[in-house]
Amino acid sequence: MSTEPALVLVTTDLTVGGMTCAACVRRVEKKLAKLDGVTATVNLATGRARVSHPAAIRPGELVATVEKAGYTAAIPEPPKKRQSKDDQGEGETQEARQERDRLLITALLAVPVLVLSMVPDWQFRNWQWLCFVLAAPVAVWGSWPFHVRAARGLRHSAATMDTLVSLGVVASFSWSAYALFLGGAGEPGMRMPFSLVPSASDGVAHIYLEAAVGVPLFVLAGRFLEARARHGTGAALRSLAQLATKEVSVREGSAERLVPIEELWVGQVFVVRPGERVATDGEVVEGSSAVDLSLVTGESEPVEVQPGSAVIGGAVNAGGLLLVRATAVGAETQLARITRLVTEAQAGKAKAQRLADAVAGVFVPVVLALAVTVLGFWLGAGADPQAAITACVAVLVVACPCALGLATPTALTAATGRGAQLGVLVKGPQALEGLQHLDTVVLDKTGTLTSGHMSVARVTAVPDGLGKEAALRLAGAVEQGSEHPLGRAIVSYARRALPERPLPDVRDFRAAAGRGVQGRVEGRLVEVVAPDDELPPALAEALPAVETAAHTPVLVKVDGVAEALIEVGDVVRPGSYRAVHRLRRLGVQPVLATGDREAPARAVAAALGIEDVRARCTPEDKAELVRDLREEQGCRVAVVGDGVNDAAALAGADLGIAMGTGTDAAIGAADVTLVRGDIEALGDAVLLARRTLGTIRVNLVWAFGYNVVTVPLAMVGLLNPMVAAAAMSLSSLLVVGNSLRLRAWQPSTARKQRISPAPRDER
Repeated sequence: MSTEPALVLVTTDLTVGGMTCAACVRRVEKKLAKLDGVTATVNLATGRARVSHPAAIRPGELVATVEKAGYTAAIPEPPKKRQSKDDQGEGETQEARQERDRLLITALLAVPVLVLSMVPDWQFRNWQWLCFVLAAPVAVWGSWPFHVRAARGLRHSAATMDTLVSLGVVASFSWSAYALFLGGAGEPGMRMPFSLVPSASDGVAHIYLEAAVGVPLFVLAGRFLEARARHGTGAALRSLAQLATKEVSVREGSAERLVPIEELWVGQVFVVRPGERVATDGEVVEGSSAVDLSLVTGESEPVEVQPGSAVIGGAVNAGGLLLVRATAVGAETQLARITRLVTEAQAGKAKAQRLADAVAGVFVPVVLALAVTVLGFWLGAGADPQAAITACVAVLVVACPCALGLATPTALTAATGRGAQLGVLVKGPQALEGLQHLDTVVLDKTGTLTSGHMSVARVTAVPDGLGKEAALRLAGAVEQGSEHPLGRAIVSYARRALPERPLPDVRDFRAAAGRGVQGRVEGRLVEVVAPDDELPPALAEALPAVETAAHTPVLVKVDGVAEALIEVGDVVRPGSYRAVHRLRRLGVQPVLATGDREAPARAVAAALGIEDVRARCTPEDKAELVRDLREEQGCRVAVVGDGVNDAAALAGADLGIAMGTGTDAAIGAADVTLVRGDIEALGDAVLLARRTLGTIRVNLVWAFGYNVVTVPLAMVGLLNPMVAAAAMSLSSLLVVGNSLRLRAWQPSTARKQRISPAPRDER
């Protein structure tokens, strides 16, 4: 047996600069992967790399590796050290302003050249020399970013989109200079007709200054518009970041003081006035109001809160004055977790995009080889040199893998942002792919299909035992350590029923998932557990002859002796009816699996129309059910749950879906989180996943299809280099524009179904 310690992996995020296409992404990933034990996922749309590496490899080494590949890299600063939002905005504005200025100056110089080259009637005497003077700064200064990145790639034996653009500009401008000075095109009265398809020479070498200026102009314009469009795909993530407050009013005694949000700690009480945002997650200690959670969880209607209610940071106080005690700060808040999950999801890649990146890694070298081959073939076949140069330049310019690199990240960024707005968080593209192919979903009952807000319906004590009040007091005491809805209901009921007798402390507390809890209270062993199939005779005789199918019973044992039966009632969530109905319409078969008894489980299943019911399931039973459905029946299984007892099944399913109101263990094991704790959002998640994967497929089909069509046209001389540049930029814009449509996606099926309170059979 090996005694070697397990390799400890850590994750580091890097900001990578200088990437322009999928070939750049592939190169950065390959360079990082050459480090021992390192894997990396690079996102072109966000300019971020997520690197998993051994703890022995320091982040500085990762940065150095990326820089050796010919790109810039940096480690994002911690939130507290990060510059202010205004400073960040100024920095981004300055960079954007430089790109905009370069584009504007290039356009001012390039447009006259394009017009004169394309309209022969406007070609005056020596027009070509004016065009040459205007084109020179475009070919040098306007195209400088392409030349610099191409030279940097050359130093590292790498070829990217910038290599293609730089070579195209240099080739077309150099040929034009040759034609003007040595090829007869500099004659004062020279006229040059314009054609979308390159034409044969009439004895005078043609000039291609329109290509020399059109290529950088269209590529710069395309990148500028791409940047703005990609900025739009991250709008939801930025809106989440803007929900965080900078300052908070802390209550100290009867006084208040304004402090930076970083100085707030757990346990402090802060003030939330009408119209203000809740600074951080907390519990209301004074006041009542309605809070608007629409920007945090997607919940459309304000939620009423009062003392004891939990509130989420970022929610807007729509009513009265609230005093809130902070229960989480900084990275531990729900808003921070939502932002972190969305950011992590955007770093992933779908299977199709991983294939596209692999293709892009060899695409540029293949294009360069094709361009050289085309040039040699045309010249070797005795064709006119300018026709050979034209075909070569067109191949270089048109074959850009930029659209391949943008196909998935822009769609994923837009979809995850939209999902967050609708209250659906996905951990990455694998989760979206899992949602798309679901055919079976295993549903927990308590807290998932039902509200989980249980209350004690009846307490029945054994005759001649400890008595009802004593048994309830002991049960409430031991359940204080439980996080299960049943336990919380018993504690709440015990405190209300016995206000004059505070609940004692519990020692040696233990919880058995799916079974119950136990602990020592006042020296006695108290167990609150699920009853066996048959109740003790004395207790069974004491039960009234009342139908209890909708109630969940728990048995109270003291020192091993049954003393009472507590029946806890729950109600089905209104959204559960619509959710199950929508799942069926989407082709997903629901299965109810619960640790509860057969009677309440079947009562809920009957109300919702679920035929497959599994009651009294332990965590092991749920995990085994998932394995059976996947391996024996060949189903694509999702599990929806909210408790610790669901964690194993969530982790073992094709897709784990946690209720946002559930435990950290369930949320941590899940691939998708329904933030507002409403299972009806599951239908939205499935529909959004299908739309997103469909969008990605369309993007990739277009990106591949564009090159399949245009590269052969360029090779046979049927594509003008300027037209090639415009087509290349247009392909990227179409991909980004198609992805942006996801920002406005609406779950129309849900809207229609909200018209009626309960589903009906649709014909």
